[in-house]
Amino acid sequence: MIVHCAQINTTVGDLAGNEAKILAAYQRGAAAGADLVVFPELAITGYPPRDLLLRSGFIRQNLEVLDRLATATGKTGLLTGFVGRNPRQPGREATNAAALLQQGKILATRVKTLLPTYDVFDEDRYFEPALENSPVDFNGQQIGITICEDVWNDDDFWRERRYRRNPAMDLADRGARILFNLSASPWHLGKNQIRLDMLSSLAAKSRCPLIYCNLAGGNDELIFDGASMAFNGAGQLIGEAAIFQEDVLVADTETRESRTQKTSPDEAQIYHALVLGLRDYLYKCGFKKAVLGLSGGIDSALVACLATAALGPENVQGVALPSQFSSQGSLDDARDLARNLGIRYDVIPIQTAFETVKSQLGPVFSGLPEDTTEENIQARLRGVILMALSNKFGSLLLTTGNKSEMAVGYCTLYGDMCGGLAVISDVPKVMVYRLARWINREREIIPLSSITKAPSAELRPNQKDQDSLPPYEILDAILEAFVVKGQSIEEIVAVGFDPATVQRVVKLITQSEYKRRQAAPGLKVTSKAFGIGRRIPVAQRYRESNRG
Repeated sequence: MIVHCAQINTTVGDLAGNEAKILAAYQRGAAAGADLVVFPELAITGYPPRDLLLRSGFIRQNLEVLDRLATATGKTGLLTGFVGRNPRQPGREATNAAALLQQGKILATRVKTLLPTYDVFDEDRYFEPALENSPVDFNGQQIGITICEDVWNDDDFWRERRYRRNPAMDLADRGARILFNLSASPWHLGKNQIRLDMLSSLAAKSRCPLIYCNLAGGNDELIFDGASMAFNGAGQLIGEAAIFQEDVLVADTETRESRTQKTSPDEAQIYHALVLGLRDYLYKCGFKKAVLGLSGGIDSALVACLATAALGPENVQGVALPSQFSSQGSLDDARDLARNLGIRYDVIPIQTAFETVKSQLGPVFSGLPEDTTEENIQARLRGVILMALSNKFGSLLLTTGNKSEMAVGYCTLYGDMCGGLAVISDVPKVMVYRLARWINREREIIPLSSITKAPSAELRPNQKDQDSLPPYEILDAILEAFVVKGQSIEEIVAVGFDPATVQRVVKLITQSEYKRRQAAPGLKVTSKAFGIGRRIPVAQRYRESNRG
């Protein structure tokens, strides 16, 4: 069977636009002689539709699209994800479903069996799972249709499983000779290798060719990498689509010729993921331009590079907002970066406004020493100015805080946290440095001094991040252990970290939850990001202890 895997970039709720993309890719596949053109999970509605599924008419309109697509089909089949209606009551109204279309008809539909409800997933809130699945006859061949999570539960691959059932192997046991998986699998660093190993193992175990079609593009915080794959019945990779872009994978399920998976450095993967997520977030929200503060530091430099790559230099504005504490070196670095990128650069000093606000607060603050209050006033004045530029010119304000800062609350509510998208809020500081050096691998784009100088918020004289934080190598390692891996203080200390440092970092993480709850959405690039996948109560009194 000749299969075209069309990993399209859908927009949630854009039923007409998604329909047009599906139809265009199908027609190209049919013209090229494909037996079947396959699309991702929920391709008609976009993924994840979340509470749009609760809107009157949403399911009905997506079914109308499915009917029109069926009418447009000929000899070449079309396999796509859609939202079905659950005929069984009691139960949820909707199903996460797939439809096989051919010769103007809906030949068969199948429903997702395993509904993920962890991390960023909340499918059990909306969908009714399948009670059973069976192979479908297509052109005389028995094929098995699965949807995303249905292939993530094989007992020979996973040491610990979330579900009792193994839908993919059930289909193989019931006579399926080719397995298809329609996916909307969000990307994070390291996931490509996991998918490859898992799908290869499943294909070999089932002795079935396996076609995996994954969504490409960004929707809100999530980034979908595409990277669709095809395997023969020996578990060998026989085809692979491009990563972080729309593409069509053409696969012959009879081929024996294997290939090696394409690889790239971690820095390259994160960079291209962030560019894709940033571009899609702006365009799908109706923005064409971005504005950000340029401090001369490495974080804002990285965000400026990402924005320029995503939107083009003509659509990015960088703004320096110096106070009396800003160094000339930082201003020079911000200017040089803007020049290297070719973006607009403006300088708007805040010193006069800062002195005015201090003067107005003088009678109320009389007799009290200056502290972080005055530092935060500077950050909030910058937020006011940047938001004014955003409003006046219709640009989306990008925040520039990294994951390490967000973790310990080294950020100011309504100040540097102002903005519509937190581009690098899931990128630890150590990775920020790695990305900066990767960007500079061929020529200096980010000024070298932005990379080599000690990081500082420059909100008071001679301020350095390390005055109040542990070295970022240590901070990021503790953050990885506590937030991403879920280890206890006792476990973290046991591998050699200073107990007092671990206690302090964990306390800062816990105390800063209220800030993160009010932060702009952030693009997810690690296995555990702050945001929708991490749901810690703000008003709570549980505290980690060194006893675990």
